[in-house]
Amino acid sequence: MYSRMLDKQLEEWLAEDVGSGDLTSEALLPAEAVTCGIIHAKDTGILCGVEVARRVFQVLDPGLTFEALARDGEPLEPGTLIAKITGSARSVLTGERLALNLLQHLSGIATRTRKLADLARHYGTRVVDTRKTTPGLRLLEKYAVRTGGGHNHRLGLYDAILIKDNHIAVAGGVKEALARAKAYASHMTKIEIEVESLEQAREAVEGGADV
Repeated sequence: MYSRMLDKQLEEWLAEDVGSGDLTSEALLPAEAVTCGIIHAKDTGILCGVEVARRVFQVLDPGLTFEALARDGEPLEPGTLIAKITGSARSVLTGERLALNLLQHLSGIATRTRKLADLARHYGTRVVDTRKTTPGLRLLEKYAVRTGGGHNHRLGLYDAILIKDNHIAVAGGVKEALARAKAYASHMTKIEIEVESLEQAREAVEGGADV
């Protein structure tokens, strides 16, 4: 997760927000001013994104010091201290919104996932995510699912074959769709099929699908 790809994304998101400069901070704060910013929780939940927030500040200004006071996966209560950032006042205030947006978004996913995972556990099953992620945030959002106690399904279109209703319709039926998938896929490629009726389920079994 803490790769060059993430840093590149953070640079782009910072550029989107900062543009040619943080006018408010530059107008009000001397360049030499230093401060200590505290991130704390305002509600209950599951924390996720501490190290992502760290990278925001380090990409923006390597001179900032980021001290994590809580770890991803830990429960939050109002007032829980999450992190402390020390250094240039301008840099701290310039980076805070992106860092907080990511922390809030990822913690929200982790919190909701934890609630669903706890419910599912009573039935001997587990919560699994989908590809329906926010563009640009897929790896982070899937990380948040894992942090909340869920499990990842396929990462994209490239790592498994998932036959859905539209594929079945275009291919001409369940059996034909399965036959084409098996002929195309390598022995390492997982094939899944979604069925919407008992009849389609029977066709899937007859086509050699595991149900």
